[in-house]
Amino acid sequence: MLKRINWKAIFKVFAWLTCLAGVVVLMSFIGVKKHTVKCAKIEILIPGADNFIEIEEIDAILKQNQGDLIGRNLEGINLHDIEKSIAANPYIGFVKVYADMNGTVFIEVKQRQPILRILNAGGQDYYVDSDGLKMPVSPNFTANVLVASGNILEGFNGRVDTLMTGIAKDLYKTAAFVKRDTLWDAQIEQLFVNDKNDIEMIPRVGNQRIILGNAKDIDTKMENLLAFYKQAMPKVGWNAYRSINLKYINQIVCEKRDSLSIKKIEKSVVPDTVLQQQQVIDAEVKAAIQDEINKATQAANDTKNAKAEPAPTKTVEKKAVGNANGKPVNAKKADNTKKEAPKTPTKEKTTTKDKTKNKD
Repeated sequence: MLKRINWKAIFKVFAWLTCLAGVVVLMSFIGVKKHTVKCAKIEILIPGADNFIEIEEIDAILKQNQGDLIGRNLEGINLHDIEKSIAANPYIGFVKVYADMNGTVFIEVKQRQPILRILNAGGQDYYVDSDGLKMPVSPNFTANVLVASGNILEGFNGRVDTLMTGIAKDLYKTAAFVKRDTLWDAQIEQLFVNDKNDIEMIPRVGNQRIILGNAKDIDTKMENLLAFYKQAMPKVGWNAYRSINLKYINQIVCEKRDSLSIKKIEKSVVPDTVLQQQQVIDAEVKAAIQDEINKATQAANDTKNAKAEPAPTKTVEKKAVGNANGKPVNAKKADNTKKEAPKTPTKEKTTTKDKTKNKD
């Protein structure tokens, strides 16, 4: 009879009952402890370098919604309500509130990370974060991100919200791509939407407009641009082209400046301090571009015998016929000439500057 009893199963059931009883005892102990433990300290943790919200603001939210927590029993503090009240702030993406048995209430806050700042056609100014959500600008901090301006109709009602228009979504995708790549993050400093709803990228090095069109196939378009930098720029110089059009897959259409316009750009007068700063930045960007070119060349040489080389990027140059001011004389002959995109400077009250820069 004893041999038929499954002692192993009985032992498992007994072990589970013992663990369950232990948990019940522990929870009851914690419940009793909460009756006696009072809140002695509040620890607010805001990691990261961006300071859209300060510790003092979190403390003000606590006092407004919960009153003074110091000296109150932990049992009488609703941690869930504290999380909800803090998470309602538009600059906060995630918040976690918990307490220990020593009477310390911990508040961990994760701020939203903007990657784009939009100045729309109606004069509204707001950020787009890494999740593609709109968020307001802050009086405390100005993020060093790409600035997009021009014919942008995406509005903002002051609350965290999703992007609605196609052009705003393309701007977000473009900014996210640029942010992920160290080379383009250093080279591209502003986005502009022209009257044809094409996205134009304003580079740091080179006095031209890079016409992206939309964010579709942006990986291929930027690979084509890097190939163009590798093949053309070392030969003709960084100011030889008025515009570089990437709208067409596996084809780059360029508008070339005349020699007189190039000389005017090269002889532009700027203050010595600004010139020195610009030369340092340009040298760093050019070095980064050259490093990427060298890596691409080495990779191509390594795989030369293993894979067929891809067809070279087709480059079509359109030289505009112009007068001394660089303006086309015959509109029919220069019908594909793009107008210069206005670059609206953005001034900030804080010391941190947006990546906005005018180019002649």
